[in-house]
Amino acid sequence: DGMTTETIMAPGVPASDVDVASMDLPGTLPGEPAGLERMMAAILERYREAGELPPERQLRDELAVTRHRLRTALARLRAEGRLPPARTGRRPVGATQVEGSEFLARLANPLELMELRLIIEPTLARLTALRASSLEIARVVKLATTPPGSPAAATDIAFHRAVAQASRNTLAGEIYALLRRIGTDQRIRVAGSDTSCPRRIRERDGEHQRVAAAIAARDGAAAEQAMREHLLAVQRRILERTAAGGAVA
Repeated sequence: DGMTTETIMAPGVPASDVDVASMDLPGTLPGEPAGLERMMAAILERYREAGELPPERQLRDELAVTRHRLRTALARLRAEGRLPPARTGRRPVGATQVEGSEFLARLANPLELMELRLIIEPTLARLTALRASSLEIARVVKLATTPPGSPAAATDIAFHRAVAQASRNTLAGEIYALLRRIGTDQRIRVAGSDTSCPRRIRERDGEHQRVAAAIAARDGAAAEQAMREHLLAVQRRILERTAAGGAVA
């Protein structure tokens, strides 16, 4: 692929005797196969932070691994459903997704959106409690609390996205992502909603923390119930604002 890899050999070891593809990553434990689990965790963290992965060449340089190593890790993550399938061709996927969400936003209203979230997200929370890795659970727990000065809406979206992604159901995660894109469209937001209200942030964080605690305890039923109660609370607030004259913006 047009790039060369410089390998530092021990004195007296011919280059032909060095199998670069079988070398351990820096900092791996003895016997750990090429630090595969550690590399997979780094790839997942990169994906969660950006919502997508960079080109393979860039990712390979960031992780300082061979192409073979990287592709092995990516293939395993995709086979386990922890990453979406690799894209093929050069279709403008992002543009297609935005166009589709804009079309649905013209048809939807906040209550319809909440009905669908109530159908999908409690089940995703239950699956996450049963399937998530310890790293994924730690991320869910961290995102359950809004850091001081952080945008409350962004933290809320990040929490729910982390729960959906850790469910290991790629299709359900994509459907959830579509719902959230629709939900951020100004055409279906309720007028008068204030996501920066300190009291509301405390309430929401408490609801998120109950979901996260159930997931951390690997209690699928409790996670499902906590997520349902959280979304029902959101639904009630939408109804209250609508009844008080908060028209759809």
